[in-house]
Amino acid sequence: MSFSLHFNLVPHPGAAGRWLGAVCLGVLMSITSTQSAELKLHWQQLTPLPDPVGFGGPLAGVSGDALIVGGGSNFTDKMPWEGGAKSWYDIAFVLEQPGGKWRAGFKLPHVCAYAVSVTTPEGVVCIGGADPRQHLDKVFLLRWTGGQLTSRALPALPLPIAYACGALAGNSVYVAGGTETPDSTRALKRFLRLDLKSAKWEECEPWPGPARMLAVAAAVQGSFYLAGGADIAPGPDGKVVRTYLKDAYRFTPGRGWQRMADMPYSAVAAPTPAPNAGKAAFLVIGGDDGSLVNFEPKSKHPGFPKRVLAYDADKNTWCVAGETPASRATLPTAPWRGLVALPSGEAKPGVRSPEVWAVSAP
Repeated sequence: MSFSLHFNLVPHPGAAGRWLGAVCLGVLMSITSTQSAELKLHWQQLTPLPDPVGFGGPLAGVSGDALIVGGGSNFTDKMPWEGGAKSWYDIAFVLEQPGGKWRAGFKLPHVCAYAVSVTTPEGVVCIGGADPRQHLDKVFLLRWTGGQLTSRALPALPLPIAYACGALAGNSVYVAGGTETPDSTRALKRFLRLDLKSAKWEECEPWPGPARMLAVAAAVQGSFYLAGGADIAPGPDGKVVRTYLKDAYRFTPGRGWQRMADMPYSAVAAPTPAPNAGKAAFLVIGGDDGSLVNFEPKSKHPGFPKRVLAYDADKNTWCVAGETPASRATLPTAPWRGLVALPSGEAKPGVRSPEVWAVSAP
């Protein structure tokens, strides 16, 4: 007997271009009876951010029924391989309706990119990140109320962290991995928990696999999942070398960590937290699989893979679920009005996009 999970991509009337219907491939699992489940992914394009370039590593979340996007970085003059300098931001935008106009003129409490941002009932919890000089241990809560974007400081992290991932599971925000400084040659193997009731950080036992940065976090049925990302180490010339990871783990409070099935492909800097799909699945959308890491010339890079991976938590299986409308990496997600928004991010190395896509998986 075999298990198969089928996904179809359905074009939204306002979305440009064409993309393929998808069927999960190459995943077979022996079970006692034949089962088949279908899940349609509906993509639509929201109003683009009011910036011609877009941002890598912005913050995003939902408060007061509005979508908030802020911070991030980009290259506005020359690309990094041309000697261009990275620009960093503290600006923020608010979208109150999916087809509406972004409201601008708001500020984060500080310049910030590559932080963890998680939507909670209290607002958007923003954790760590980086500015032009350092990694940050700052944590704050963003709220949209009365037409104003407000922020409130929360307890700081035990150490500065950027390029981590995190998700809300139960009443806790969990944060995993990342790096401690801009010149780190080793990734972190740290697993932290912020209890939203006590507003205190707790150091938890880390996952049993390698350290990692730019991994994907997810939360399904009260458990926290950690998948992919990259481990780093100094190479023979002292420069950092990435190891692209495919392993995945589940943390359940009171039970600890369990290794799950490996992903069929590596995924680094994919949108996180991973969107949920149905009651017991999540999606790893795009990201960098390392297949084009040495591509030249960089100006002709075709973009990150558009592949969507789906994980079935009940069956512990992965499958390829088709493609996204646009390749993206280093971006957050935000659950909003039955959709999951994917704002901005990198289309290929050095190149950002102001587009905002959204997906629903009923």
